[in-house]
Amino acid sequence: MNRREAIQRTAMVLGYAVAGPAMVGVLNGCKAKPELPFKPAFLTADQAQLVVALSDVIMPKTDTPGAVEAGVPQFIDDMFQTVYTQADKDRIAKGMAAFDEESKSAYGDLFASVKKEEQIALVKKHHEALAGKAGDSSAGWWRASGGGDKPFIVEMKELILLGFFTSQPGATQVLQYNQAPGPYQGCVPLTQVGKTWAT
Repeated sequence: MNRREAIQRTAMVLGYAVAGPAMVGVLNGCKAKPELPFKPAFLTADQAQLVVALSDVIMPKTDTPGAVEAGVPQFIDDMFQTVYTQADKDRIAKGMAAFDEESKSAYGDLFASVKKEEQIALVKKHHEALAGKAGDSSAGWWRASGGGDKPFIVEMKELILLGFFTSQPGATQVLQYNQAPGPYQGCVPLTQVGKTWAT
């Protein structure tokens, strides 16, 4: 029996004498957070969980590795640590906090802790809102105006795609890959070449 089951059985024996909100708080405290696939250098644990969850929603594993398997969350953590200015770090931290707050408001928990279908629904909601803005010439859409910060979801998607398609799995298993220079073959049978080499 785990801790959650023990608390639930105790509550039943006591005739649910424990107050509802207190019980919800205790049971939520029993939830184990998913293990991080890397040790963050810049992100907090909650921010890293958000990046992992977003990476998995935007570029999931299929018959090829997904963003998480390709090490994209670690790439993003490194980008924030070594490339972003302090102003950009502050801005992205606010975006993460707002995204998690929206998830809490809609689904009752941080983005990384809600069900996969709820994560997908929240990301789709943002994409649909952005598509509406992009189609409205009077909305002052950020790309058209050339100013203002990118929406959080756009910036994260760009980072996830950049990290994935510059990773070894993304570059070699998803994109067309032509190694340059090609592999060295010191002796190739003439039947494979088809002609003699020019001298």
